[in-house]
Amino acid sequence: MSKKVTMQQIADHVGVSKFAVSKALAGKSGVSADTREKIIGAATQLGYFVQKKAKPANARAPLPESAGKSQRDTIIVLIPNVRYQNRHSFYWGRIIDGITNGLEEHQIGIMIVTEHITDNFAKLINPDGVLGLIGVGLISNQLLLEIRNLGIPFVMVDHEDPLIPSDSLFMNNFECMRRVTNYLLGNGHERLQFVGNIRYSKSFSDRWLGYRSMMEEMNVELDQWPELLTFEGDNRSEMTETLEAIIHRYMEEKELPTSFVCANDSIALCVMTVLMKLGVDIPGKCTVTGFDNIEDAALCKPTLSTVHVNKEALGQRAVETLLWRIAHPDSPKEKILLSGDFVLRESTAPASAAASM
Repeated sequence: MSKKVTMQQIADHVGVSKFAVSKALAGKSGVSADTREKIIGAATQLGYFVQKKAKPANARAPLPESAGKSQRDTIIVLIPNVRYQNRHSFYWGRIIDGITNGLEEHQIGIMIVTEHITDNFAKLINPDGVLGLIGVGLISNQLLLEIRNLGIPFVMVDHEDPLIPSDSLFMNNFECMRRVTNYLLGNGHERLQFVGNIRYSKSFSDRWLGYRSMMEEMNVELDQWPELLTFEGDNRSEMTETLEAIIHRYMEEKELPTSFVCANDSIALCVMTVLMKLGVDIPGKCTVTGFDNIEDAALCKPTLSTVHVNKEALGQRAVETLLWRIAHPDSPKEKILLSGDFVLRESTAPASAAASM
């Protein structure tokens, strides 16, 4: 049997003090983000988390039958509350609605907490009254460590931390985007551009990989505009302004793509706004696709072709996954992928249509 990995070994490996390692692994403040990431990475590499179980959660009631009858009768829903990731979002809000409905079916209480007010998570909540936690969107690994060390079972929706294993739920972003790309290629589109900051989220990254893999599989040259993979903006107004500068510049230098494949609907709506401002007919000269099927996708003109994400089902499935995890704490971690449907609307047409305009 291998020797136990100590905090001192981790400290020596990273070149920091044992005190810094202790604080980082406890999820406490006082350690810089870069140092914390190095410490967690070293701990994972050396096998520290494999040997160290999370603090046991004593006397958890069997689930789901008696979930609401135990002393622990509340599930926390943790959201970042940044950019569009908040309770009022067309996307994230519907996921939270699904979580709420799922918990109501099991008569379990809910507490919604935003990450920016969780300076000390243990002081904010009563861990002895918490049944489990569902994280929605990007949650820092510092906070995930603290949750893990408190012994609270947790499930992540649309996010996973490479250093802190957990159950996670995603749309099957990779395959859904492959399907969209395959449809466009099958309809004669060969000059495509992916639009979305691939560092923004795991979902965006997976959608880009799905798009790229289908392009490569069909032997179609990528010729990707790099700025479209890195642009930023905290709202549609900012994104539209940024995208207008990028698209206008490339239109002067290169041939207009026949299709923009966007990482989500909000980006797609911004792209359509830019194209119409520049006098580009949609879908006559250029088609646009989105992802998520938010309400605005069916209300804009032209209506937006997009991938329908059953957001409420994603939230409800997160509840079922968490209840399973509470009842089976030692079972292998799961990554659950839900499929989506490609909804064809007015923003797409065969590439031959553009040639005849």
